[in-house]
Amino acid sequence: MIAMLRRTPLGLTSLIFAATFVIVLPTARAAPDAGNTESTVRQADWGSCEQWLGNTSDIPAARCATVTVPVDYSKPDGAQAQLAVIKVPATGQRIGSLMINPGGPGQSAVDVVAGMAASFADNDITRHFDLVGFDPRGVGHSTPEVRCRTDAEFDAFRQDPLVDYSPAGVAHIEDIYRQYAAECLNKVGPEFLANVGTVNVARDMDVVRQALGDPQINYLGYSYGTELGTAYAQAFPQNIRAMVLDGAVDPQLDAVEKNVRQMASFQQAFTDFAKQCATVADCALGADPSKANDRYHALVDPLVAKPGPTQDPRGLSYQDAITGTANSLYTPRYWEFLANGLNALAHATPAEELLLLADEYQGRDKTGHYTNLQDAFTAVRCVDYVTPTDSAPWVEADKRIREVAPFMSYGEFTGFAPRDVCAFWPVPPTTTAYAATSPGPNKVVVVSTTHDPATPYQAGIDLARQLDASLISFEGTQHTVVFKGVQCVDTAIVNYFVNLTRPGDLHC
Repeated sequence: MIAMLRRTPLGLTSLIFAATFVIVLPTARAAPDAGNTESTVRQADWGSCEQWLGNTSDIPAARCATVTVPVDYSKPDGAQAQLAVIKVPATGQRIGSLMINPGGPGQSAVDVVAGMAASFADNDITRHFDLVGFDPRGVGHSTPEVRCRTDAEFDAFRQDPLVDYSPAGVAHIEDIYRQYAAECLNKVGPEFLANVGTVNVARDMDVVRQALGDPQINYLGYSYGTELGTAYAQAFPQNIRAMVLDGAVDPQLDAVEKNVRQMASFQQAFTDFAKQCATVADCALGADPSKANDRYHALVDPLVAKPGPTQDPRGLSYQDAITGTANSLYTPRYWEFLANGLNALAHATPAEELLLLADEYQGRDKTGHYTNLQDAFTAVRCVDYVTPTDSAPWVEADKRIREVAPFMSYGEFTGFAPRDVCAFWPVPPTTTAYAATSPGPNKVVVVSTTHDPATPYQAGIDLARQLDASLISFEGTQHTVVFKGVQCVDTAIVNYFVNLTRPGDLHC
């Protein structure tokens, strides 16, 4: 998965709103409480990773383990969860562990760390640090998992455009949300569902630290991983050696404003794509980027009434066209696929690439099986934020988002909008919005990309200010940048992790 925060109506992985806008309205969030995890944590018993990863010949040194944590920290002897952990040992003089979270929430850190370790050449990071990833509670290879729907139910959900904002249409959408929330309660159970939030994952991270036998951790968090890192920095500042937060989420920002800003950033990324596409003779959006929004709607809006052709018998639904577009805007490497998919719609030929982009975004493999990424995303989001149960905030948000992100907004403003799925969530939230505080001098570096669609640049500026952190700014249109081949950024990050060299406010 692309490291990020994304969501569709029931949760893509980041704060994306497609035709149906999912708004979360937190009040002030209390900083996570450290609690007490320094007790009798056993060091992990490391063994093979084949049970999770299959063939590991490309990372022969990798070792995996499970770490046990209480589902409810107020009941340490109650139900337990098993966290999947991977460690790829340093090849040279070891400094410590570099713990990595790739985002989501819902993305498997075990899978991502395995991929990173296999692709990294011998460098100062792999020489000096054990690469470590753990799948948060309910996610990936950890058990129990958060899984609310079957593969067939997810396929069926994606066929509904969810764009009718008449009173009857809103009632239909909210019925889907109610049913989904009820299924999550039924399949996951109230205790586990109530305890999947970031405040507990931060405590889990400290248990993993102890199981590694490290007095402090080094941490690299992408997108949602910056939320987790910030929460850890509030609860366990003394246990941080060095922390890098890339694709920042501002914990004090009102969620409506956060989402409006994010949608404005997606519009900016779409405009950047349209400008690049306009230089190509057969661009389906035409040669005038100022008309790209209208041309885009002319291509995708008819899918509300009838899915577009694909070789896959599912066809291309409206929701999948929006999802595939959103996925492509996370990186310019995907712009070619978006251009091909839009051209296919323009010529009424199979739009396979847009469907594949949507499948990747939703965690669906070639056999039709889904990861639990989206279910975990929604479950974490719904306990991480306070969500109003009245309709007015969603109506107002719908109006504002149509103004700042017209390319993703279907139809006209009706004065009606569905409430968020979290308004129907069967367990209460566990955190509220808060202003972060610094864990100490030179403990944190924040990285923010100027045209990041999912985590707007300003959020990085604001988070760096709260944490008294250095800010590395990258000029580009993509989501996150660390260790993605930008030498200016990577050199500064390696020097920081290895030598604790503060990069200051750097522009790349």
